[in-house]
Amino acid sequence: MIWLLAVPALVLAVAGTHWLTRRWGRRALRLVVAVDGVLMLAALALLILVATGSPAAADPATVTAAADTTASTASGSALIGAAIAVAGSSIGAAIAVAYTGSAALAAMSERPELFGRAMVIVGLAEGIAIYGLIVAVILIGRA
Repeated sequence: MIWLLAVPALVLAVAGTHWLTRRWGRRALRLVVAVDGVLMLAALALLILVATGSPAAADPATVTAAADTTASTASGSALIGAAIAVAGSSIGAAIAVAYTGSAALAAMSERPELFGRAMVIVGLAEGIAIYGLIVAVILIGRA
């Protein structure tokens, strides 16, 4: 989720860098390298803090709240997985149907008796979307 929130900042950073390099040239490149160096040092400091930190002790009252949060996170992850399954299989099926459908039409224009075979191949390509839908239903059932 944090990556979705960071996309506008990334777009603004890229646009700003592009504008700076067009306006200032080499000076902007030095500025960008300096900012990258500072960000790298900050990330290294954060990594050292995380690596050397000790684990925190949990309060029993917060453990149940954390369990509820974990359950809702797992449910959300299952729903995101279901959406990815449907979207990926639908896109794959669309690409497969596009290629097999155009090849089937080309083959049928020369030999019309190939209609049955061609439609079976196109139907198999469309079955990919149905498999993704089945996976999504299974994932939603477990959420």
